[in-house]
Amino acid sequence: MNFTMGNITSSNRNSIPPNNITATTLFKQEPKVKKKQVTYRIPALIYSSAEKTYLAFAEKRDTPEDIDAKVLVMRRGLWTNDTDVEWQSGHQVLNLALLPNHRSMNPCLVYEKDSDTLFLFFICIPFGVSESDQINNKKNQTQLCYTTSKDTGRSWSGITNLKDVISEEEKNWATFAVGPGHGVQMKSGRLIIPACVHYFHSEDPSSSPVSRAFAFYSDDKGSTWNVGKPMEDLWSNECQMAEVEDGKLYCNARSTFKHRVEALSKNGGKQFDKPTCSQLIDTGNGCQGSVLKMISSDQSPWLLYSHPSDEQKRKDLTIYVNKSLSNTMQWTTMQCINKGPSGYSDLAECGDQKYIACLFECGQNSEIEKIAFNLYKI
Repeated sequence: MNFTMGNITSSNRNSIPPNNITATTLFKQEPKVKKKQVTYRIPALIYSSAEKTYLAFAEKRDTPEDIDAKVLVMRRGLWTNDTDVEWQSGHQVLNLALLPNHRSMNPCLVYEKDSDTLFLFFICIPFGVSESDQINNKKNQTQLCYTTSKDTGRSWSGITNLKDVISEEEKNWATFAVGPGHGVQMKSGRLIIPACVHYFHSEDPSSSPVSRAFAFYSDDKGSTWNVGKPMEDLWSNECQMAEVEDGKLYCNARSTFKHRVEALSKNGGKQFDKPTCSQLIDTGNGCQGSVLKMISSDQSPWLLYSHPSDEQKRKDLTIYVNKSLSNTMQWTTMQCINKGPSGYSDLAECGDQKYIACLFECGQNSEIEKIAFNLYKI
């Protein structure tokens, strides 16, 4: 299956188009019927080099609200040449990625190359229970789950609920989430699923939950999973990660104070160094962003990062580049890739490594009108 999520070799860094004129809409908000308006949110993307296939995932919701999420859906696209991806019509509902009386949210993908296994992580929350309910009550009701595929998403295993993994931790958790987007397999073989938690001190009844980024990790090809230590000091939320050096993991996280939070882990996500406030802005009250490691034409490791560039609203999706991984705060703007309303996004590489792919929320009047896919030459 050979899924890949990084290592793009490229030369021309100035040819990314300024908007999504040629983008393909994969999921589109449906007309409102009474109080319901089916909406697709939270993109996740991965590429299989062996089959030249993209798999695009999203949440299907009864309304735009988080509490009305229902199931995860998927579409398959075949990369045919330098400019075309042919998408199968319609989407597949992932009926095996469900717990009874729960909604499935936050798709997050990681590929384990040795066993040729694609892991689709997600969270399951009881119907009618909101994130704020859990935070206010300091009682986690979210479940950590995954399903796997060994045939590029044509079939999926039954759901695995990792309740034993979080059982010792959740006494200090009001709620948590994974990703969304993609995880990482490090050179050591360790699998990383980025996550965030609303953490509080159970021994202090007066303490309020604070949001902290962290990682779930596995050293045995996904057979067992462990919980990394939440970051300290700064408020950090939805995140993605990349291995910037052997054994060193970079985290880029959402915040509420107008700038991203960045941190490094020297032990593969078990714990992170003291986080810093990045030069990268975070839009409004925060928005998810995507991180992708690549290898430049001179074999130097770079990071790409996608996020809305407006300080107040979710609009103008932009790709940034960091060419010096010894200083993960040295970001420069590459180019805006979607003018207008833009929200969550997920980056992946392309078949011949001359392009990057992006799956992103966008629209004319609101960023939640559709989820679109496009290739950008680099």
